[in-house]
Amino acid sequence: MHVLVIGGGGREHALCWGVARSPLASRLSCAPGNGGIARLAECVDIGVEDFDGIVAYCRGQSVDFVIVGPEIPLVAGLIDRLEREDILAFGPNERGAILEGSKVFTKELCRRHNIPTAAYERFTDIDEAREYIQDHGAPIVVKTDGLAAGKGAIVCQTVEEALAAAEDILGGQFGDAGNEIVVEQFMVGEEASFFALCDGRNALPLATAQDHKAVFDGDLGPNTGGMGAYSPAPVMTDEMCQKTMERIILPTMRAMEQDGRPFKGVLYAGLMITERGPQLIEYNVRFGDPECQVLMARWQSDPLAAMIAAAKGQLAGYEVNWSERAAITVVMAANGYPGDYAKGTEIRGVGKAEAISGVSVLHAGTRLDGDRLLSNGGRVLGVTAQGVDIREAQARAYEGVAAIDWPDGFCRRDIGWRAIEREEAQETEERENAERESKAS
Repeated sequence: MHVLVIGGGGREHALCWGVARSPLASRLSCAPGNGGIARLAECVDIGVEDFDGIVAYCRGQSVDFVIVGPEIPLVAGLIDRLEREDILAFGPNERGAILEGSKVFTKELCRRHNIPTAAYERFTDIDEAREYIQDHGAPIVVKTDGLAAGKGAIVCQTVEEALAAAEDILGGQFGDAGNEIVVEQFMVGEEASFFALCDGRNALPLATAQDHKAVFDGDLGPNTGGMGAYSPAPVMTDEMCQKTMERIILPTMRAMEQDGRPFKGVLYAGLMITERGPQLIEYNVRFGDPECQVLMARWQSDPLAAMIAAAKGQLAGYEVNWSERAAITVVMAANGYPGDYAKGTEIRGVGKAEAISGVSVLHAGTRLDGDRLLSNGGRVLGVTAQGVDIREAQARAYEGVAAIDWPDGFCRRDIGWRAIEREEAQETEERENAERESKAS
């Protein structure tokens, strides 16, 4: 089977990494790919929004299955185009992808079907938005309706910040994505990422993960596309996963089917785990980046076979196997990210990092210049490691980071801190319980 992956970031390297180990894949291509993907797949110089070029390549190279990584081509209808050409593909069509393409649509769906999410209102008029913000106070969250490359959700600690955010967005900061805004209640709790494979009717829960969006240690600074992730997420207990499926994922699937928008692909729920249980922050309609990296590190059964089953509507009774080991990804980004940064700086030592047991380096923004590996983006590498627990995986990941020679890059030094705090607290509790039992006997 000839498989084509669409995209060129860390998520797509992880997808190629998973597909490459499948016995079903006899040939693997990626459009456009990157410097790391080139080691696994044939990289094709076709942009993710060049639908004609993608279809022509599929026809000319007898592609059997397409996996679409990024949200932009999904929201723009690439799956619809491939379906019209009778090319089997993984991902939602345009009507399904609206769950990510329009926050207003998703919030309204949640309101109609009693899916737990933050209280909100929607606005196109700045004066009405100002009045709502001043009435409700801060902290409060202001969001673009449409896609804004991960920068369209602004958590505002003061009313002044919220008013400025609303004015900037409705004033054109994000183009058409900001023609309408959502202003919503600030939720208190712990964030987590929950993924489910969907075939239009059935939903199969995948492993859980947590990411670190803020650029600096301690979850400080502006939000980014993600500075690291780990799996599993300790906050997502079996009970919490069950509640998420029952209260959020399955009602969404039923609502989309009733609306004539059956959802196929991967449904990624960004959650806030509150005192009342899981609440939906927002939906993405593709694997997260860098969450995909840690999921593929732990996915033991064949991910390609599972994605084909989802695309064909055959997930009923399907099972996926996961490693008991933990995985963590530390993102190395170009100095200055998420602001201005330089491209074309040389990176050395990736092979040295990958020689460390349990470490893989997945590329997000790189390109090859002969034998030289150069940076080609803001988030550039994802050093991914496994261990018996998050603490061991973290130690290995940072050992991998230390082996990479890239003076023009940086990373956070605390990826996984929440999980490690939980592990240490659990160990302390178990030790104290054992001591009490010993004294009692």
